[in-house]
Amino acid sequence: MPEIRVLAKETIDLIAAGEVIERPSSVVKELVENAIDAGATAITIEIKDGGMELIRVTDNGCGIEKSQVPLAFCSHATSKIRTAADLDDIFTLGFRGEALSSIAAVARVEMITKTGDALLGTRYVIEGAKEVSLEEIGAPNGTTFLVRQLFFHTPARRKFLKTPQTETGYIHTLLQHMALSHPDIAFQFLSHGQTKLYTSGNDSAEEIIYHLYGKEIASSLIPVHAVSGSMKLTGFIGKPIVTRGNRNYENYFVNGRYVKSDLIAKGIEDAYRTYLMQHQYPFTVLSFTVDGHDVDVNVHPQKLELRFSKSEELYRFLSESIRDSLQKTELIPEVPFGKEALAETQKPEAVAPLHDELSKLDRSDASAPEQLSHTEPFEEARLLRLKELIRAQIAEDSPYEPKYDQRDAKTFVPQQKQEQPSFEQQTLPFFTEETKQQYRILGQAFATYWLVEMGEELFLIDQHAAHEKVIFERLMKRKEEKEPLCQQIAPPMVLSLSTAEEETLKRYREDFTHLGYEIDHFGGSEYRITAIPADIYGLNERQLFLEMLDDLTENERLRDTDALYLKIATMSCKAAIKGNMAISTEEFQALFDEMLTLDNPYHCPHGRPTTIRMSRADLERKFKRVL
Repeated sequence: MPEIRVLAKETIDLIAAGEVIERPSSVVKELVENAIDAGATAITIEIKDGGMELIRVTDNGCGIEKSQVPLAFCSHATSKIRTAADLDDIFTLGFRGEALSSIAAVARVEMITKTGDALLGTRYVIEGAKEVSLEEIGAPNGTTFLVRQLFFHTPARRKFLKTPQTETGYIHTLLQHMALSHPDIAFQFLSHGQTKLYTSGNDSAEEIIYHLYGKEIASSLIPVHAVSGSMKLTGFIGKPIVTRGNRNYENYFVNGRYVKSDLIAKGIEDAYRTYLMQHQYPFTVLSFTVDGHDVDVNVHPQKLELRFSKSEELYRFLSESIRDSLQKTELIPEVPFGKEALAETQKPEAVAPLHDELSKLDRSDASAPEQLSHTEPFEEARLLRLKELIRAQIAEDSPYEPKYDQRDAKTFVPQQKQEQPSFEQQTLPFFTEETKQQYRILGQAFATYWLVEMGEELFLIDQHAAHEKVIFERLMKRKEEKEPLCQQIAPPMVLSLSTAEEETLKRYREDFTHLGYEIDHFGGSEYRITAIPADIYGLNERQLFLEMLDDLTENERLRDTDALYLKIATMSCKAAIKGNMAISTEEFQALFDEMLTLDNPYHCPHGRPTTIRMSRADLERKFKRVL
C-alpha cells in the first residue's frame, strides 16, 4: 500500500489555486471583487498580452493596514466572515480568503496599499507564495495590484491558455458583467494602453447598456421593478424584437453577484414564451436582492452557481414580474425601412472609423494650408461642415468619454456628457378599448393582412397569427379556470391506444378534461371521446387528438406544462383561419375586438408577431416627400 503523506505547503497552494485561478480573467475577477468589497467607487484594470504578462488593478477603496498585509495573503484569511454561521448571510462578493493566496501561488505579485488615515502606504512583493519584500512607500488612498507572469513556474497550466486576444475577450466580458451589476462604480479597462471599456459610475444602468450594447437595444428596454416579501427585482428586459440564438444576453445578478442559474433562466424564458419564437432568447439585465439566509453562494469555487431555499417562490416571482412588465408595454414592432443599416453605424465600434476620418481631415488642413487657400471658397466651407457632421455623429454615438487626469495618465476620472440619450419611444397604445374609436380599417391585402390606420401610423395585422393567439388564450384560460367549452360529437370517436399512449392519457387526463374533451374508458385498450373543445370543432378531430397524444408521449423529457403548452399552441394553429383566406370586414372587426381582451395580443403562441406598424413619416421619407 502506498505511504500516506501530508503534502508540502507549496503543493497545497498550487492545488488550491488550480480551483480558483483558471485563467487571467479569474485573477481579474477576484481582484475586482475585492475592490468592490473595499468600497471602491472607481476601478481601473490594465492588462498586457491578455493578462498573461501583466494585470494591474487600481481602486480607491479603504486600503489595508500595514500589519494586515502579509496576513491577507495567507490561505483562508478573510475580513468578511468570522464563523460558520456567517456563511448563511453573505452579501460580500468574496468571503473564502482564497483569492490572494491563490494568485500569489501562481504569479509574481506586487501590492501597494494605503488606508485613509495613514501617512504612508505599504508595498508588498510576493512571488510563488514566497515573500520578497515589505516596505513603506508614498501612495494614494486605495490599493493597486500588479500581477506579472501568470503561471510562471507552472508552464503546463500556461500552455492551456488561449490566444491573448481570446483571453482579453474573457476579461472584457467579465468586466461588462461587473459594470452592469455595479452602475455606481466607475470602471475603466485598458489593454496595451487602449481603452476597451469605461463607465461613468453615475448609477445609471440604462447608460451602461447603451454604451455596451448600442442604441438599438437601449431604445428597446422595458423597466422591471417588483417586490415580494424579502425578494426584490429591478432592472431592464428587452422588447421581443431584441433576441439572440443563445443565452449570452441573459444577464442577471443576485445580491450584486453575476451568476448562472437554470432556475432563473427558466423563469425568464417561460415569461417570454408567447413572445419569442422557438430557440430565441431575450435580453435582460436584472438584479435580485434576496435574504442572505435564502441563498447559498458557497457552492462553486468561482461562486458562479447558487442554491435557493425558496426556489419555487423565486421562479414564480420572476416569471410573473417579467410577464407583467411585458403586458404593460406596447410591443408592436415597427417596419425598419433601412434602420438596420443605421443601427450598425450607431454601435460603439462604429465610432472608431469616424475618429480616424476626422483625424485625416485635421491632418489635411495642417499639412497643406496653401493648397486649401487656392481651392474654391465653398470647398473650405464643405470640409468644415463635414468635420462638424462627423463630430456630431461621434457625440451622438458615444454617450460618455474617458477623461485622464493630466497629472497621472493612469488615473481615470469619469466624465458624463451633458446631453444624455433618450431611451423612451413615444407610441400611442393600439390594443386598448380607449383607442378603439381612433382606428380606421382600410381593408385586406393578399387575403392575409389587414391594414388599420390610427393617428400617424399604419398597422398591418396577420389574420392567421391573430386568430391563432385568440384561440390559444381562450383554451389556456378555460383550462386554468377549469371551465371548458365543449362541443358534443355524434357518433363518438372510439380510439385503440397503445400502452404508452394509455399512460400518457392517464398522465394528462385532467388537462384534457379542462380543455373540453370528454373521454371514457371503453374496455380493453379502447377509449371513447364524446366531446371536444368547441374551438376545434369541424377539424379532423381524430387526427388532431392522436397527434397531440403522440407528441406528448415522445416529449417525456419536457415538463408537463411545457409539453402541453406546445400542443395547445399546435391545436390553435390548426384551428385558426389561414393566410390566403378572404374574410369580411365584419369578421375581422370581431377578431380585432377579441384581440383587445388578450393578455398578449402582440405575438402568436409560437412567438411570431401578430402586428407590425410603419409611421407616416417613414412612408413620406420613402416617397421622398421629406428628407
